[in-house]
Amino acid sequence: MFVHGNPETPAIWGPLLAELQHPDAVTLSPPGFGAPVADGFGATADEYVAWLAFELEKQGGPVDLVGHDWGGGHVMRIAIERPDLIRSWAMDIAGCFAPDYVWHDLAQVWQTPGAGEDAVAGIASLPVADRASMFESLGMTPEIAAAVASAVDETMGRCILSLYRSAAQPAMVHLGEGLGAAAARPGLVIIPTEDEYTGGEARARWSSGRAKAEVVVLQGLGHWWMIQDPAAGAAALRKFWGSLTAPD
Repeated sequence: MFVHGNPETPAIWGPLLAELQHPDAVTLSPPGFGAPVADGFGATADEYVAWLAFELEKQGGPVDLVGHDWGGGHVMRIAIERPDLIRSWAMDIAGCFAPDYVWHDLAQVWQTPGAGEDAVAGIASLPVADRASMFESLGMTPEIAAAVASAVDETMGRCILSLYRSAAQPAMVHLGEGLGAAAARPGLVIIPTEDEYTGGEARARWSSGRAKAEVVVLQGLGHWWMIQDPAAGAAALRKFWGSLTAPD
């Protein structure tokens, strides 16, 4: 199962899933990010973890869970808090759980009252074509950029603000203190060397060590590694899954 992040839709997984050709692959869209937001859902980090646990409980048994961006944050917390729901986990933002991680500049804007509201309103007010061009400039293909751009709206903006504000430091530091519990299930930390948002390789390796996870380094790839080189991502996941045994 594949969980994406912010500000995304399941379209980001398309190239990777085409490479994997896995008949049981399923994508899950967090509320507000390509999926409706239920009444009363506050879009905090804790609520997203509860949402994901609920979705996993509906499956027939433990699954192989893969997360990107904030989806990776949710996946790590499931590995820490509900390992009974998964056979394995893989994610690409492990550096965000290191004790000295500092949120990237845009995240800090979103976490700032007033400035955050202005920032998300500005993006939502752009014509879809302009938003798509922005996502293309960040590394998405035109087709995926258009799909993501069309999903950006005021609801997504509200969810972005709530999610990032609920995870302002020292929240991530505290979550990182539980990384050892993630060792209950096999894990894979994916490290794209050119990802500027998630703390870098050294922090990711620190977190992987605490979680006793395997590491794969995707040299020269950035935040959207699954779009840039889906074959490399698919090969890493196949190798990891091929090494697994049944859960306890």
